[in-house]
Amino acid sequence: MSTALSRVRAAYARIEAVDRPEIWIDLRPREEVEAEARLIDERVSGGERLPLAGRVFAAKGNIDVADLPTTAGCPSYAYFPEADAPVVARLRAAGAIVLGTTNLDQFATGLVGTRSPYGAVRNAHDPARISGGSSAGSAVAVALGVVDFALGTDTAGSGRVPAALNGIVGLKPTRGLVPTEGVVPACASIDCVTVFARTLPEAEQALSFMASPPGRALPPLPQRTPGPWRIAVPPTDRLGELDEGWAEAYEAAVRQLTAAGAEIHTLDLTPFTEAAAMLYEGAFVAERYTAVGSFVDKAMAAGDDTLDPTVAGIITRARDIPAHRLFADQDRLAALRAQAEAELADADALLLPTTPGHPTLAEVTADPLGANARLGRFTNSTNLFDLAAVAVPAGEVDGLPFGVMLIGPAFTDERLARIAGLLHPEVRLAVVGAHLSDQPLNPQLLSLGARFDRTTATAPVYRLHALSTTPPKPGLVHVGEGGEGLEAGASIEAEVWRLPAEGLGRLLAELPRPMALGRVELADGSHVPGFLCEPEALADAEDITSYGGWRAYLGGGRS
Repeated sequence: MSTALSRVRAAYARIEAVDRPEIWIDLRPREEVEAEARLIDERVSGGERLPLAGRVFAAKGNIDVADLPTTAGCPSYAYFPEADAPVVARLRAAGAIVLGTTNLDQFATGLVGTRSPYGAVRNAHDPARISGGSSAGSAVAVALGVVDFALGTDTAGSGRVPAALNGIVGLKPTRGLVPTEGVVPACASIDCVTVFARTLPEAEQALSFMASPPGRALPPLPQRTPGPWRIAVPPTDRLGELDEGWAEAYEAAVRQLTAAGAEIHTLDLTPFTEAAAMLYEGAFVAERYTAVGSFVDKAMAAGDDTLDPTVAGIITRARDIPAHRLFADQDRLAALRAQAEAELADADALLLPTTPGHPTLAEVTADPLGANARLGRFTNSTNLFDLAAVAVPAGEVDGLPFGVMLIGPAFTDERLARIAGLLHPEVRLAVVGAHLSDQPLNPQLLSLGARFDRTTATAPVYRLHALSTTPPKPGLVHVGEGGEGLEAGASIEAEVWRLPAEGLGRLLAELPRPMALGRVELADGSHVPGFLCEPEALADAEDITSYGGWRAYLGGGRS
């Protein structure tokens, strides 16, 4: 079965299995998506390079996807775009396949994921709790394994809060790095298109194709003095009220960075939290009225019952904010930003809990504005201060995901990802068969966030056999240098991939017999984990060692 087509079929099967209709606003017809997948497979078979071939993704419902209505979470607002938004078009040009548009807090106004006529999006781990918003459906689609990655937007934290609450990665790039054309604005001056994925390398890969122009290299990083990573950390008792167990989880993340060699510096969080409060409580919320206020006014006058009352109230109240208040708030924000930059000083990043807690659906219903404001305590100031951020999982508290966030100056996106990687150590994996690049099981590695490292070969101590499996794969067996009637081993073509340590654990849990994970000796004398085969499975398997590798065997007319 072809790679892209099999992944698309698996995605639609997963949609049925998880039975979470509130994730989606519109799904593309399955027949249409399968036809696109077949074409992708044909192009790859014809030698075309499509780096994201076989990857499926979803787009938040305020991002244009051609032939689907863009609703921004409000059915009466819907329009049909003539083309994909640039971020969607770039991903599709690289071979990725979009399944549909996902549910959100209406007009991207909220951090809870419940403010939608399409239904409240429930958390991927505990359906009694919120998913987080506004990019709710996108985050849950990733967390439940329906799609490989998904697009969100972030004005106040919408690309990070749902990542933390669902145990996935959320990248919020530097403003302007990713185009926002074809996106219904919330606050146009600070909106960002973001990406969710289950692992950091997978999110980074998608982001690299979304940037302007595709593949754009970031400008030189702000100068830093030599030495280990320097992480700014506020005292835990200055973080404000946190859910039970969250302070301890945050402190554990600090210890993990310290153990990885980072230097920890204390920081006064006051300018960040004061600026965060200004995003909704100050005059900046008036920009939300600029975006969709006229529509909301007319819809309310017409008695449109698809308007979320909380969202409509926030937007209409912003209509009457006087201009002088905006100028006063701009002056205050500039002062707070200067204080924040002074606090960061020589630090490479600021480490914070992504959110202070994880409310239930019932708690948000009882206090929609208060719960939302609490969730944005640490995220609201990021775009106001023109900072970059990455949210990553950092363990669990009482069986639910806990996440932290690294924040740094504009255009330190790559630096933040490298520091975040210290919380998710990588391992190397040697592959010799169906997991090689462009082979049928390679998407399994990609879905775990694996990154290609190099092509190499094993030490000359292995035999390779063709197994009768679906899909076809070889079995690698260690035989040493021969002797005593045994055939001598040979060097076999191999690839080395890097993937998160937890990804290797997931791969091992799903590894079918007769395959096993063991230590593979490479030609340079190093040893890395790799796929080996149980010897008893080789009784009727053809010895293909003489080909020198799986690709050469397939190229010799075997399949």
